[in-house]
Amino acid sequence: MAGGFGGGGGEAIAGRAEQYEGKITGYFILACIVGSFGGSLFGYDLGVSSGVTAMDDFLIKFFPEVYARKSAHLHETDYCKYDNQVLTLFTSSLYFAGLVSTFAASHLTRRRGRRATIMVGAVSFFLGGAVNAAAANVAMLIAGRLLLGVGIGFGNQAVPLYLSEIAPYNIRGAVNQLFQLTTCLGILVADVINYFTDKIHPWGWRLSLGLAMGPATAIFVGALFLPETPNSLVEMGRLEEARRVLEKVRGTRKVDAEFEDLKEASEAARAVRGTFRSLLAARNRPQLIIGALGIPAFQQLSGMNSILFYSPVIFQSLGFGNSAALYSSIITGSMLVVGALVSMVVVDRLGRRFLFIEAGIQMISSMVVVAVILALKFGHGEELSKGVGTVLVVAICLFVVAYGWSWGPLGWLVPSELFPLEMRSAGQSVVVCVNLFWTAAVAQCFLAAMCHLRWGVFILFAALIVVMSIFVILLLPETKQVPIEEIWMLFDKHWYWKRIVRKDPKYQGHHHHQMAAMPTAAAAAAKSGSSEV
Repeated sequence: MAGGFGGGGGEAIAGRAEQYEGKITGYFILACIVGSFGGSLFGYDLGVSSGVTAMDDFLIKFFPEVYARKSAHLHETDYCKYDNQVLTLFTSSLYFAGLVSTFAASHLTRRRGRRATIMVGAVSFFLGGAVNAAAANVAMLIAGRLLLGVGIGFGNQAVPLYLSEIAPYNIRGAVNQLFQLTTCLGILVADVINYFTDKIHPWGWRLSLGLAMGPATAIFVGALFLPETPNSLVEMGRLEEARRVLEKVRGTRKVDAEFEDLKEASEAARAVRGTFRSLLAARNRPQLIIGALGIPAFQQLSGMNSILFYSPVIFQSLGFGNSAALYSSIITGSMLVVGALVSMVVVDRLGRRFLFIEAGIQMISSMVVVAVILALKFGHGEELSKGVGTVLVVAICLFVVAYGWSWGPLGWLVPSELFPLEMRSAGQSVVVCVNLFWTAAVAQCFLAAMCHLRWGVFILFAALIVVMSIFVILLLPETKQVPIEEIWMLFDKHWYWKRIVRKDPKYQGHHHHQMAAMPTAAAAAAKSGSSEV
């Protein structure tokens, strides 16, 4: 499937990759567990904020007018029940804070390493959880959310990079997806906690928000024992330490080939100045368009987060009772975890493109089913029948599970693979920034859109998924089984991108330097490959 558009597997463009050695060590497993816990912060927060905004005690204290409107229409289906801009600001303020803080995180990631960035994020998240749990007014609530946002900005900047760099290239996809798996588990845990705290009156919501301090503490303590990634140590010029960590993580002294690749990538990185500016260079155009702008924006425009944020609210608006709404979001949370597990198992076998395209078809179908049911049955002030409600929940679950094995995890994995070392932290910042910008925009607009467009909002998302799928089919080469420092070669062979990257004078020099560094057979293979369409 990928072959026609820019190379299937890694065999045609292998550099030193076939000489890489190593096994899965305990040290590597610890690094993965602690690193991926960063995702649980993001997930817990997504899940908790969506559940808390549907809790009566929370609404009575902070948003009495929303509570009054909800109570007046308790047994009706209504698209506009929760349309309140301050309530949505409670959700989206976090993403605006994350968006700004990711640029500070980029600087820290480059200068002090991935590990330090993860630790700063954990501290900020801990403080945010504490302020939210103690909130006495809306201003305190928003202040807590801003601190959580800074934590998420730092965590989302460093964790996907950390996991991509520490992983052996042949299982990089599965390892990087630990971030998505722990995000989904965080959402599921939050949904379960909300289900029980909803029954504790009047302060159950404080417990839900305050428990965010748990994973933050675990990450901070775990990070004290984490190694820095060899890529980052090389970037900081600490070569002996980098080699020591690489040997420890790979469990072998024979790391010469991989270490040479890291050093060369680092030298190429030092030769390039002005990191954010060099993102705009022609040789980096594919990374900019696909990795930094396209995929993170599309991940949010799929409509998934709107369903996640507001699934309790959606189910309540659809006429499900209060507990039933929280219960149904536990179901959607479970679907996400299932999707993430499926993706981990198949991503390095079936490849990134296959998952994107298959899930696109499944998600479009599900959104159309939801829209049709809502158009025919919904908004007439009566409760939905059991049968119709069941079909609706099944359609939403099929949508969520498809997102769970495609745009969810791949939205973080693919951008973290695409950038060359010299701009990996800058590129990841743009990824996080674009991602959080669209997250905030969707969070801020979704309830109003649902109120005005009604069922049409789901048709809008279906249309966007069509665009996203075409984007992937035409522009994304397959990156499975390709070492992270050799991914740039894919664009040199891609039917569309090769015309753009080869125009850049610096690309030619970089290209020949890398080719010269390769073993002869591999270089010849890469050259013969680069002449193909």
